[in-house]
Amino acid sequence: MIVAGEASGDLHGARLVAAMRAQEPGLVFCGVGGEALARQGVEILYQAGQLAVVGLVEVFSHWRAIRAAMRGLAARLRERRPALLILIDFPDFNLLLARRAKALGVPVFYYVSPQVWAWRSGRVKTIARLVDRLALILPFEEEFYRRRGVSQAHFVGHPLLDAVALDLPAGEFRRRLGIGLRDTVIGVLPGSRRREIVAILPGFLAAAAMIKGQRPQVRFLLPLAPTLSLGDLGLADEEARRLGLTVVSEHRYDLMAACDLAMAASGTVTLELALLGVPMVVAYRTSPLTYFLGRRLIKVAYASLVNLVANRQVVPELLQDDFTPERLAETLASIWPGTERHGQMVAGLREVSRRLGRPGASEKAARLALELLP
Repeated sequence: MIVAGEASGDLHGARLVAAMRAQEPGLVFCGVGGEALARQGVEILYQAGQLAVVGLVEVFSHWRAIRAAMRGLAARLRERRPALLILIDFPDFNLLLARRAKALGVPVFYYVSPQVWAWRSGRVKTIARLVDRLALILPFEEEFYRRRGVSQAHFVGHPLLDAVALDLPAGEFRRRLGIGLRDTVIGVLPGSRRREIVAILPGFLAAAAMIKGQRPQVRFLLPLAPTLSLGDLGLADEEARRLGLTVVSEHRYDLMAACDLAMAASGTVTLELALLGVPMVVAYRTSPLTYFLGRRLIKVAYASLVNLVANRQVVPELLQDDFTPERLAETLASIWPGTERHGQMVAGLREVSRRLGRPGASEKAARLALELLP
């Protein structure tokens, strides 16, 4: 059984399943995921998009679906006991499920650590008790766990090093969309959860309108996450035409690589952009209560994974009240192609890429997982 509660986990999980099957072809999987895991032949019991929420407050609006999924998965664990439970991030849900698996004697493999180094570090004890092996994807995490006596945690490198690859020759994606090589293209990446779209996309579009008013030739590209539909964006065709914005559901990394700049929600997408060398401004907004509580609980200096990996500010962050269309448009203008800050940021993103390790994370994680099978 594999549980991936959001779009990035679905992609990482799919690569892990493929790597495990390459070593053990007869394996059968079921669980929670999206299109990527489904394409690997995983029996999807619950859709990740129905459970993926962020924030202490937002979870209550999805409580009924989350509770139903927990009950259903617990019943599946009891009635058709799997040889292994694989958990990918999604900690509040997954650690509860791990407790049920442990009680049944099902070994637990955790891939992509909960961000215990950022907040609620007391969960380290829970992880040590419930998880038989932990595969880490950020370079500073292994030392964090080792210092706290967790010996079953292993850094395998970041799976994006294998996943981020281009399908089309350089320049071909732009040509297909009728974008000239000298045109400036800005990526619009508001997240993969519906709640993020509601909170973040309007600010991104307002900033895009301001930039378009000053630089009419600019184009905007928005990759549609597999957990979302076009309707989730709430974007009228007329508005998209006025902004010069194109929504694309395929060739995600070709789209990103075609961008000169990006406005991005805080999350895995910032590392994807970093690996492609695309300068960005990171923005995020959640409910006032969630932000208020988070500020008092979170112990790290940065919100974006790019800055956390670098251990310094490589990319600007606009959070909560600082995230306004005006500030976003101004900050993007300050890193425009040809500026000194643009070049400095490209160099900083190369540094982040080096720190993420070497390719092969999925294969390394697969070996660790397979060692737990009876």
